[in-house]
Amino acid sequence: MANLLIVDDETDIVSLVRFFAGHEGHRADGAFCGREALRLCRENAYDAVILDVMLPDMDGFSVCRELRALRDTPVLMLSARGEEYDKLTGFDCGADDYMVKPFSPRELMVRIRVIVSRHGTQQAPMAFSGLVIDPAGRTVTADGMHLALTARNTICSSIWP
Repeated sequence: MANLLIVDDETDIVSLVRFFAGHEGHRADGAFCGREALRLCRENAYDAVILDVMLPDMDGFSVCRELRALRDTPVLMLSARGEEYDKLTGFDCGADDYMVKPFSPRELMVRIRVIVSRHGTQQAPMAFSGLVIDPAGRTVTADGMHLALTARNTICSSIWP
């Protein structure tokens, strides 16, 4: 069972994908704009995000880039924009897969299953006497304060792959 986020401004698309996700045993949240999606991704750990390109407040490519800065959650772009340029832009901004609308919900669920299984399970945050290490989010907090670490910090080299 995967925990999914579906981001699309069309409520019918969100409802349809949630229905099929539930039928496959997945749990799915819906977001109708990019900012809402990013907020939900900060607050929750998702196994995959299904992301539309055309959103009312910001485009899905920008959402994907910002999501990549937060977490390494797999992203499947689902869009009516099917030109080669759009697909390449999606992959360049960090998408793991790209499907064009109209789409087959069954094919979408298979693609989600594949990217989730390839990505593996996300490691849960670990807490030790006021120190919280979140490998999935690549963050560390000490007594509630965020610690700014870089790739060169050796203290965490044995924790993150």
